[in-house]
Amino acid sequence: MYSFLPSAAEIRRRLEKNWIQFLKENSSKLSLDHIDGSSPPSVFVGRYGYPKVRVGPMIPPRHGDTTILDKSEMWAGRDLEEIAGYRLSLVRGTTATSVHDTSSRFIENLQEVAMSERPVDSEATFERQPVREHELEAEIRLSDGVTPFGPAAPLKNFKTSSTSSDQRIESVYYDRDLRASDAIIDLYDRGVETSRIHRVLSIGMLGLKKGRKLVPTRWSITATDDMISKKLVQENDESESIDLFEVTRYSHLSNYYSVILMPDDVWSFEMMETWYTASGQVGTGADYEDVRGLDHYPTIAGAYFAARLAVAEHLARRRRKAAALVIREIHPEYVMPLGVWQIREGVREALKKPAAAFETFADALSFACSGLSISEAEILRKSRLWRNRHNQLRITDFAEFPKGHISAR
Repeated sequence: MYSFLPSAAEIRRRLEKNWIQFLKENSSKLSLDHIDGSSPPSVFVGRYGYPKVRVGPMIPPRHGDTTILDKSEMWAGRDLEEIAGYRLSLVRGTTATSVHDTSSRFIENLQEVAMSERPVDSEATFERQPVREHELEAEIRLSDGVTPFGPAAPLKNFKTSSTSSDQRIESVYYDRDLRASDAIIDLYDRGVETSRIHRVLSIGMLGLKKGRKLVPTRWSITATDDMISKKLVQENDESESIDLFEVTRYSHLSNYYSVILMPDDVWSFEMMETWYTASGQVGTGADYEDVRGLDHYPTIAGAYFAARLAVAEHLARRRRKAAALVIREIHPEYVMPLGVWQIREGVREALKKPAAAFETFADALSFACSGLSISEAEILRKSRLWRNRHNQLRITDFAEFPKGHISAR
């Protein structure tokens, strides 16, 4: 069905070729022990060794408007090679720091970068060159299990030109009596993008004065999606339900999404992921919550919270309530993880499209699966949302399923 796509091997070959080309084009800069360029702005907090982690800026070897290199809201519709290129072009300088050390001059400098409204001209000096000369000709292998990153080296010194602070972020940064969760909601309500919110949370800029600490970037992304989506669901509790079953679809980066919204006066949400390998293996994971919320950390990790945020935003914007099933199908051409941003943006893009409306769940599910490889029967076997709902539905909502589907519940 997806034969028009380049193979996983071809995509990997292109990525490796582009990576080596980038290294060669910038060899004169990356072979030095210092770099200057316009940070998007971007900072990174690692998680290994917690509570002592590696922290630092990310800088490309060029000046100008580099915003797109670290703003995931701009990446929907871009291809995998472009996005990997954004990631690989950022050079990381790292310093080992305690997560509780948020008041050093180095961290304060990074906080000024994170607060900036636009790219920040920056200069970093390293203990060694980010890419050694002999590495430039080496064949670079990209890992299936790790989001791509550019060159990195221990940081000796870092300085920036003057920055232009976003007043919305500055106001919560200087409010030392505002809890981090309230600061996140405040920023979101004032139109700050989620990619910027998780950045300022990560670099220790939010929360009560004595409770502030650095948060690994991966954790800050999940925390931001989780807190905002919970708040949106809570605030939307008094809204009226949608009237029909609604289905929207979207695909990008060899990820295929179908979102089913179901009439219901009580919130419930489920995300189901199915991934296919080049050798034909199939894996499935799913997580579910009812109105009481999630009672465990999701098996599909941050993808769950990213999808839930996109759905909660959509319903809050419409001031309508619904139960939701998000189906994500991942094909072998998605040769490396790019981050949960692509789930958030993928579901957001799906929900921007005009919905196909149906009277019954059977018809809605049939349409949702028409662009996927997973079968309706497989979804019904694995879906807790279906199992918890089907007794409450009208008989016409499931009478159209073949007997084999109903018996699979």
